[in-house]
Amino acid sequence: MTQRPNQRVLTGITTTGTLHLGNYVGAIRPAIAASREAGVESFFFMADYHALIKCDDPERINRSRLEIAATWLAAGLDTSRVTFYRQSDIPEIPELTWLLTCVTSKGQMNRAHAYKGATDANAAAGEDLDAGITMGLYSYPILMAADILMFNAHRVPVGKDQVQHIEMARDVAQRFNHLFGQGKEFFVLPEANVEEDVALLPGLDGRKMSKSYDNSIPLFEGGAKGLKEAIARIVTDSKLPGEPKEPEGQALVTIYDAFATAAQRQQFRADLRAGLAWGEAKQQLFDLIEAEIAPLRSRYEALMAHPERIEATLLEGAAKARAVAAPLLAELRQAVGLRSFAARLEVNAPTKAAKAALPVFKQYREADGQFYFKLNAADGHLLLQSQGFAGGRDAGQWVARLKREGAAGLAEAPVTLAEGVAASDVAAALAALQAAEAA
Repeated sequence: MTQRPNQRVLTGITTTGTLHLGNYVGAIRPAIAASREAGVESFFFMADYHALIKCDDPERINRSRLEIAATWLAAGLDTSRVTFYRQSDIPEIPELTWLLTCVTSKGQMNRAHAYKGATDANAAAGEDLDAGITMGLYSYPILMAADILMFNAHRVPVGKDQVQHIEMARDVAQRFNHLFGQGKEFFVLPEANVEEDVALLPGLDGRKMSKSYDNSIPLFEGGAKGLKEAIARIVTDSKLPGEPKEPEGQALVTIYDAFATAAQRQQFRADLRAGLAWGEAKQQLFDLIEAEIAPLRSRYEALMAHPERIEATLLEGAAKARAVAAPLLAELRQAVGLRSFAARLEVNAPTKAAKAALPVFKQYREADGQFYFKLNAADGHLLLQSQGFAGGRDAGQWVARLKREGAAGLAEAPVTLAEGVAASDVAAALAALQAAEAA
């Protein structure tokens, strides 16, 4: 397996609603650009379990997941470089959520911003403090912690309102490591990556672009016509054609800046000060945005016409994600005591027959002169196969490391899994060997 890059970055994508131009400029475009950086391993997930907290309309949930996945793919997310998956396709995440729930204090959850905000609103309305509050809302930060810790993300890009959740994830990770690690750190402590200079586009009325303000400019919805009609509704001052116009503070100019080069920005301001009509300025803004968005819209429409392609892409991403998640969860299950009874019997009855029932590493030399090792399951079927080594000592050192580190050593091991074998199967086999060695 290849060596892990220096930094893992995890980005959650909300799966309710329809994306607008502000989402593209403030989140999608910069996140995709960041995913192309060297030394970064990026995980992008559709947070559809989280969506269930806010929405109880199944059709809206399903439609939104499809539209948002298509949007990110159309915008250029390269799934050969990143891991792109649906949260609901990774069963290890809800299981980890429960393991973390069992070490999370209720007092900490009581202080979570979302829960406090809901109880404060109920108090102000004279309602029971917990009226209308579900356990989904209350436990949301633990599910978010599981999203992050499942993949041991080093950095999580978030807004300021989400920093508390990253801090909670760190606290829970430290508590789990302390209780069950026995000197081993199962979880990396994540850092919140708050981007202070994220571009926030104004909406049609000058306020922050938001669906809730009904002031947004659609990204793909309505096609070029919908985009042009929305731009025509941007509020400007009442200066007539030919009159000088002050560009600064105008929502139209701020939106123009998000798509323009430095030279285009300078020229646009000069033209406005020279009397450019607002109608012509809006046409120039439409032309500028449409030049960037039209190719994306075309890819989006092609994807929406073939949802099976989106499904296949997400399932491929889920397989990549589970190759990381399953070995870690196998370790965590061992750590908390959810272990195989069969492995315990093998350890407690060290007879020749019991020893034969354990998985076994085998080292050998092939006709090509290279040294190899493989891991067979207790029943003899192949679990993993190494690459060739110039010396037997090199192969032996890897065997010793895998026996010592278990599934944690797989991330860097020069091995491939046998056909039809899941990473969790190998992790369980290594855990059985570790248990036998400990006994």
